[in-house]
Amino acid sequence: MPKFIKRFKAPDYKDRNVFGVPLLVVLQRTSQPLPQCILYAMRYLRRTATDAVGIFRKSGVRSRIQKLRNQIEANPDLMNFDSLQAYDVADLLKQYFRELPECLLTNKLSETFISIHQHIPPDYRLEALQAAVMLMPDENREVLQSLLLFLSDMAQHSDQNQMTASNLAVCFAPSLFHMCGPRNNQITGSPKRNRKNLGVPDQKELLEQKAAHECLTQMVLDCKKLFVIPEDTITKCKFSYMEQGDPVTLEELSNKTSSNHSAHIDTCIQGLLKESRDRFKGWDVISAGDHVDLAFKKVGDGHPLRLWKTAVDVEAPPVEVLNRVLRERHLWDDDLLKWGVIEKLDKETEVFQYVLNSMAPHPTRDFCELRSWRTDLPKGACVLVSTSVEHPNAPLLGGVRAASLASRYLIEPCGSGKSRLTHICRVDTRGRTPEWYSKAYGHICASSVGRVRDSFKQNTLSDGPETKV
Repeated sequence: MPKFIKRFKAPDYKDRNVFGVPLLVVLQRTSQPLPQCILYAMRYLRRTATDAVGIFRKSGVRSRIQKLRNQIEANPDLMNFDSLQAYDVADLLKQYFRELPECLLTNKLSETFISIHQHIPPDYRLEALQAAVMLMPDENREVLQSLLLFLSDMAQHSDQNQMTASNLAVCFAPSLFHMCGPRNNQITGSPKRNRKNLGVPDQKELLEQKAAHECLTQMVLDCKKLFVIPEDTITKCKFSYMEQGDPVTLEELSNKTSSNHSAHIDTCIQGLLKESRDRFKGWDVISAGDHVDLAFKKVGDGHPLRLWKTAVDVEAPPVEVLNRVLRERHLWDDDLLKWGVIEKLDKETEVFQYVLNSMAPHPTRDFCELRSWRTDLPKGACVLVSTSVEHPNAPLLGGVRAASLASRYLIEPCGSGKSRLTHICRVDTRGRTPEWYSKAYGHICASSVGRVRDSFKQNTLSDGPETKV
């Protein structure tokens, strides 16, 4: 191979859980872009450090911070900060954002944010920032919103902690913006700037740093306006595919099939069984890990969202797995907040509403679905199919009404009391781009069926009989 051709192997980050892991990888692993321990750290500082003078400006103790880092890497979910010093936790939070492989505002858009404060008049900057924020990857934008609201809460107590929005921007801007060459811990395509006096910033760098500071200060002060899209902007946009995913009433669903809702359900079930008989041909396979099969298929109906398929072996018979998915979601989905049957249509069909939590401070997702199940299929298989509908007795309980375009569970026996659980789904959670679904949502689905599987393992470990020798 010629020397000038060099292949870079993409890192898989298997040896890391928190620090130095891209937001997208965290999202694929945990269904949220920020590690839970970082959210706990923010919550702890909100509760205990609003009166800590110079928080984020004063350094913590290096040895304690390193010990805390090691604990977090070993167990990123269960982290209690109550016995720790606020300055150590604050330093740890800054380190997390500083060590992201790509800065939060991204290498491509950092220059855009900086240019807004260099070239756009003050009266138009907020509108320009709103537009720039919409260009960010969804996971970066959601993390930015969580961080800015946290910094805004801390700045509201500046009379006690002496950390105004401007002071906080001094502490965080170098970590959030990409300025003057590549970040220390990553390879980037941005060219290095050669300077004669290393360590002494030139005039251009000083102007960039000043604009970045001013930009972050404004984003902290206007954080509640920054993520709101102006209404006139929305009216100028045309999302023709959005109407395709809007839920319909039971009556409208019946009109579409020239029959009642049962015809729609039967069509869904027969389509799922046909896919199984054809051994799910035509699906593109993706590596998901954790012994879960993941694949997708593009649907040619004009809607940009993919159809995702996940499959996993479960140590339980089909009827038990169906009941776990149907009636015991709270055992395997920690994000489930509320749920209930709105209307019982027959012994195997109902309208069901549930609400799923989101990473704070983002809105919860409310689902209202027509769902039906069968337990009398050949060879002992079970199915559960569902689709979003509008119902007069299901007012919005969550922040956003999401749309389940298709959700199909097929549970087949595979011997020794085990089952093969296959889930095909296409869900619009609202407020996210097709790129987010293509890169992240399939892995979130894989994680979901993995938790269903693991919920039976936990039962076996805790409730199973003792082994007799």
